[in-house]
Amino acid sequence: MDFEFEGPVIEWRGPAPFYFVRIPEEESADIKFAAKGMEYWGQVPVVVRISDIEFGTALFPKNGRYLIPLKDVVRKSAGIEVDQVLAIGLNVGRE
Repeated sequence: MDFEFEGPVIEWRGPAPFYFVRIPEEESADIKFAAKGMEYWGQVPVVVRISDIEFGTALFPKNGRYLIPLKDVVRKSAGIEVDQVLAIGLNVGRE
């Protein structure tokens, strides 16, 4: 199932910084419904599209929403910054 939405880039500061896109609440609920039976440890396998970049990852559940982890290679090649709002295409499952 395909989803399209916009979400802000956030940073989680741990021993090393991690970057995520926060999925809006409504889309998170729809994704949770579409992913029934595909989740493992609460994570959902997805294929993400940002501009002309496509990559596979798994969504992380956080406070009733999902977060998309942004790989450094994706973030750096697309010039993505913290607080930037991104247009996202997302397909639940693996291709």
